[in-house]
Amino acid sequence: MKERNKDSQKEANMYGSNAHNIYAQNNVGVESPAKLVEMLYEGILRFNAQAKKAIKDGNIEKRAYWTNRSVAIITELIAILDKEQKGTISAYLEGLYNYQLQLLANAGIENSFEKIDECSSVFKALLEAWRETTDVAI
Repeated sequence: MKERNKDSQKEANMYGSNAHNIYAQNNVGVESPAKLVEMLYEGILRFNAQAKKAIKDGNIEKRAYWTNRSVAIITELIAILDKEQKGTISAYLEGLYNYQLQLLANAGIENSFEKIDECSSVFKALLEAWRETTDVAI
């Protein structure tokens, strides 16, 4: 169990470091790579909430805008995964993230609160796990 946690921490550090490097290239100042990943997860949750509000308001343009913001973050999260790492966490996250992209695409087509909620539930759980793994304080 300790070895698994050690591998998870190592993967989290590499994952966060990759995220930090990408955003550092774009001149975005962030306290730490771990904090950046936390902020990305929080962004998805905020944008999904805005997309739900737009569906409720019948505003297709805003729904598409907010959904696309979430999709952009998830796409970035996929891009920064360390696929060279021998663990299964990267492969698992890549599949999970791709499924979330499908949910958001279908949410847009169907104007579905449920699909956005499902995506948000996944990212809430990921955010909680990320905070526990990296000891990132709120």
